[in-house]
Amino acid sequence: MRKPVASPPSPPQDRHQALAEQRKALPDAPGVYIFKGAQDRELYVGKAKSLRRRVAQYFDEKRPADRKTYDLVARIQSLDFVETASEVEAYLLENRLIKDLQPPFNFFNKSDINFPVVEITWNEDYPRVLVTRDRSHKGSSYYGPFVNVTWLRTALQVLQRVFQFRTCDLDIRAEDPKNSYVRPCLEFHIGRCKAPCAARQSKEEYRQALRRMARFLQGQGAEVKQDLDRDMKRAAKERRFEDAAALRDTLKALESLARRGSLEDGLEPGVLHIDPREGVTQLHEVLKLSVAPRRIEGIDIAHLQGHETVGALVSFVDGLPSREQYRRFRIRGSAAEQRAPEGEHLTHAQLRQNNDYASIAEVVTRRYTRLKEEQHEPPDLVLIDGGMGQLNAAHAALELAGLHVPFLASLSKQDEILHTLEQPTGLRLPRRSPALRLLQFVRDEAHRFAQHYHHILRRTRVTGE
Repeated sequence: MRKPVASPPSPPQDRHQALAEQRKALPDAPGVYIFKGAQDRELYVGKAKSLRRRVAQYFDEKRPADRKTYDLVARIQSLDFVETASEVEAYLLENRLIKDLQPPFNFFNKSDINFPVVEITWNEDYPRVLVTRDRSHKGSSYYGPFVNVTWLRTALQVLQRVFQFRTCDLDIRAEDPKNSYVRPCLEFHIGRCKAPCAARQSKEEYRQALRRMARFLQGQGAEVKQDLDRDMKRAAKERRFEDAAALRDTLKALESLARRGSLEDGLEPGVLHIDPREGVTQLHEVLKLSVAPRRIEGIDIAHLQGHETVGALVSFVDGLPSREQYRRFRIRGSAAEQRAPEGEHLTHAQLRQNNDYASIAEVVTRRYTRLKEEQHEPPDLVLIDGGMGQLNAAHAALELAGLHVPFLASLSKQDEILHTLEQPTGLRLPRRSPALRLLQFVRDEAHRFAQHYHHILRRTRVTGE
């Protein structure tokens, strides 16, 4: 954080000019802003999804201001800021600075006893993550306090996508033989928990992920990313490819908070808070399909630095997974490149340059050629994990093979925009719409299934099991 040199109060004109210059330096990025008064005293700390736009609102004379804001703005002599990678990190930093600086306009009680904290129950084999005001439990660690409990819960929901901690109340004991008979819940299938209850994750792996999250809560996000990158490279060098892939996925998820970590939207891409059939009905309307998409298939590709590339296909019926129809594909490589056409959608050179495009082309060709040969009807909708390039690769492969599916679309993780052949620029559905939530469920399930198969191949190649 930069520390402006303290100076005596400036005349009004000079003050406005100086603040205007400081506002110009603000980035259009998430972060924390600090308003300072006379003698460089911190008056107020706030977070923002866009520092430039949020701070400008305080000085917009067209916006009505309440008495507190009016008094605050009248006292501001300078401002400072700290840019962060995401709004979630900005929220965590804001709370830490409020606690440390005690700015008078934040009205933060010095005892802070009534504010919620995050509790991690380290005395359990597989600790839980709780929001509480009770700090008396022995064996637990507490992080906070946090001013806004709603934002805190939303931030934890976003962070669960990264660190995949459990939210259940099960009494899970390490090495308990009963764990082998437990069936994982929906949280596992949508990628929010690695199912330690079903012996899918070791005690040390689970606790290591929580230790990283605890450091993140303490404002050490950059250090956590560096550690993940270092551990991933070390695991790859030691040929522990399954560990390297898991670390890579965590690092990517953490880096994606800048895109998916909005506290306003409270993004939970894998959580299906809707009736699945409602999602099917809305897709029918939004995409103007001739029939409701009762059967949806999702396709994704997984690899680590170009090795052990695999494809996965998941099938949904009436908005719910139909796991007996899931399919795995070990990518053959050269065949996919040979099928690449020269056409208006995607050139042969483009397909050859991008392994993901070629792999998607191979999976699409193999899947729907087989359905045609067996005289099975294709699904009502095929969803590709990716953007317009992945969609074009699938379409080019279908055209070259003389195949047809009723509707083809892609959904990218980066911006959650739905691409179709009719709308190549993309269709942005409301974040909480049942249609988008259903597509996210399909896309994330395809990603989970692809990663699972990829990890199996890695382990088999390294250990020979």
